[in-house]
Formats: sequence, C-alpha cells, structure tokens
Amino acid sequence: MAIETNEIGVPEDAMRRLAEMRPGQPGALFTSDLTVNEFLLVREAGFRPVGLVLGSSIYHVGIQVGRWSTNMELDRLSTAMYQARELAMTRMEAEADALGADGIVGVRLDIEFKEFGNDLAEFIAVGTAVKAEEQGSWRNDENKPFTSDLSGQDFWTLVQAGYAPLGMVMGSCVYHIAHQGAFRALGNVGRNTEIPQFTEALYDARELAMSRMQTEAEQLHAEGIVGVQLLSLNHRWGGHTTEFFAIGTAVRALKADHVIAKPQMVLPLTDR
Repeated sequence: MAIETNEIGVPEDAMRRLAEMRPGQPGALFTSDLTVNEFLLVREAGFRPVGLVLGSSIYHVGIQVGRWSTNMELDRLSTAMYQARELAMTRMEAEADALGADGIVGVRLDIEFKEFGNDLAEFIAVGTAVKAEEQGSWRNDENKPFTSDLSGQDFWTLVQAGYAPLGMVMGSCVYHIAHQGAFRALGNVGRNTEIPQFTEALYDARELAMSRMQTEAEQLHAEGIVGVQLLSLNHRWGGHTTEFFAIGTAVRALKADHVIAKPQMVLPLTDR
C-alpha cells in the first residue's frame, strides 16, 4: 500500500497525528526529546513544548571524481548534501507549523548511509516544537517557525538576554584534496615541513562552507550567528574527499538594552 504524502513530502498519517496533538484539542499531549532540565528552562523562558517534529529525506548522492593532483570543490556533491538537508529541514518545519508552533529548539541533523544502496543516505532533522505563552513576533519574516540547534540552557540564556533565534543556517562544501606526488612525498620523509597543497585545500574548503552559512544569515537579516560548528565529515568517499559543513543559529535582538545573566558559582557537597 502506497504511503500518502502532502505536496512537501510529509506523510498524511503524520499530519493526522499532529492535528490530534495541536494545543486546544481534547486530550492533547506533547512529546519532546528535551532533558528534564532543558524542558524546565524552556518553560521558564516562556515557551511550552507542543511536540517532537521531524523531517526525513532519503537522497541518492551522485558520483563526481576529482582530478588526482588538483585541489577542487566537487560542486555536484556539495549541492546534493545541501539540498537533502534542506528537504529534511523543510518537512520538520511543516510539522511544527501544523502544531501551530512558534519555533523549534534542540534541532539535530543526522546522516545515515543505508545498506540497501551504497549511494543512498537518509538525512534526518529532529527537534522539539515550542509555542510562546505570550503573543509576540517569534516567527521569521516568512511567517515560518524559527529553528535552533541550541540546547535548552542556551535557549533560555539567549531569550533572557534579549535575543531571539531566527533560524538555523548552514553551508556545505565537498572538496577533493589533491594527492601528493611520490617524489615529493619521499622528499618529506623524516622532515618537519608544512604541506602547502593540503593546507590550502582545507583552508579553502572551510572558507567556502563558512561563507555560505553567513550568506544564509544575511538573507534572514540576522545580527549574528551563535553556536557555530565547523565539521569535517568523510562519509564514504575515501580519504581525499571530505565534506566541510558549517552550521549555527542566526539571532536577532529583541530590544536595544540587554540584561546578561551573571553566572553563579556552585559548590559540590560531596567529599570527592
């Protein structure tokens, strides 16, 4: 039996489940992957979890081969890795929208390569949809729920200080790192020396990923990006092909003056 989906690929069964969980429905309950501490801090920040939301995309990642002795981006693979994540994120946002949520916190983006296809990977986005207890302009300029990969603690601190998340921003670059010639490799045996060819490749690849992430933040009219992670992911391409992936949460100011919570010292009461 075929699985029915809507126009953006969310199964109809999921939409029916989310409709039953929407706040105000009789017997509605929330689901969440937040820890107890994170859950309580999100509530303290003025938000109520309304449901665990996810998006999935099984994507065929094509083949692109780099030149043996040339540093170069594999743009076909870069595009595939970005589009697959974007599909998963869009479906997760659609589930949050069905719940009437204002945003999604604690988002995780995972990749799983499947055994039933060497070039097939499932891209998964998971997070907890939340709704503000007081009315406000928490959604982004496109009237979509904000997304954030911040923990519950970091989300509470951000809101308390007068900032709001706009959305997760990311940049991807799949890069082929040139092989070193045999004579040059032999010449480096026993020596301490930089390998400029490799240095330039990794530097360039990271810079491309970072610049693409910043472009997304600029499109959201963000003030900045917090919690940036710059990951190096080899996947199944071999040692000389690597994905550099930059991701963070774009933020905006809610007010001109900010109150920064002062850290408190906690002394353990155990003997250890």
